Amino acid sequence: MSDAATVTTEELDKYRRELTGYCYRMLGSSFEAEDAVQDTMVRAWKAIGTFEGRSSLRSWLYRIATNVCLDALNAGNKRARPMDLTSPTPVAQAQLVKQPEITWLEPIPDGRVMPTAGDPAETALARESVRLAFVAALQHLPPKQRAVLILREVLAWKASEVAELLDLSVASVNSALQRARATLAEQAPAASDPANPLDEEQKALLERYVAAFEGYDMKALTALLHEDATMSMPPYDLWLQGHDDIVGWMLGVGEVCAGSKLVPTVANGSPAFAQYHPDPAGGFSPWALIVLEVREGKVAGMDFFLDTERWFPLFDLPARLDA
Repeated sequence: MSDAATVTTEELDKYRRELTGYCYRMLGSSFEAEDAVQDTMVRAWKAIGTFEGRSSLRSWLYRIATNVCLDALNAGNKRARPMDLTSPTPVAQAQLVKQPEITWLEPIPDGRVMPTAGDPAETALARESVRLAFVAALQHLPPKQRAVLILREVLAWKASEVAELLDLSVASVNSALQRARATLAEQAPAASDPANPLDEEQKALLERYVAAFEGYDMKALTALLHEDATMSMPPYDLWLQGHDDIVGWMLGVGEVCAGSKLVPTVANGSPAFAQYHPDPAGGFSPWALIVLEVREGKVAGMDFFLDTERWFPLFDLPARLDA
């Protein structure tokens, strides 16, 4: 156990990745999560003289991070997906209406939040708990319930540890967890197939997806989609559901995507691709970060995050591709 006299910045930094994952689940924003962790580290360093070692350094940092997140959430910040705000739009009525950046749940690179090693079951839980659908469901919980559920269900803290961190009784923690579970059950984020390591069937699915998308072969693409598959395009609030509307969009307004190239990456514990669009000046320029939801061997969701000036640097993706 460390005490104030021996804590170093290196010791604090050991917890940066897991704290980023915690703050991301709390806030639903990759950039706000990193800001929250930086604020946590600054506050911790300034207050290091008050750390007496009676709790672990990790618990102390989580207490600070929780307070930072609760302050942000109490200011009214709440992130959503297009599916949380409106009903699906028939393609014939589709209009692109942009909403402010603070509206949207944001993607995050696996490398910023996932443990680098550890028990496979813990890694699988970590992946499941940063999925877009799961993090979106968390946004429906009041801030303290959200913290309780993440600490108890995702990070496997004991009720007594959570009670101490949040200055609550154990009974209050258990009650909050019950209410959070009930709310989450109502939201019922759909299950998804484990994404890492990809099995051979999943690798083949993604290879077929790339071939169909780059070839702009709608028959091949829809063969890979669930019948009720969804497609969204933040920062626009429009979202589509079902083969006919998705294909209608892609062969209509979306036809500008024909001839694109896809570069594989990972986001939110899920397969993802950087989409590059043919550039009239030559080569290919960034168009979207596509995060896929895979369920029962087919693509259940395609989320196109269009603000590439934010996402491509965050994911360390090339600024453009040569012809």
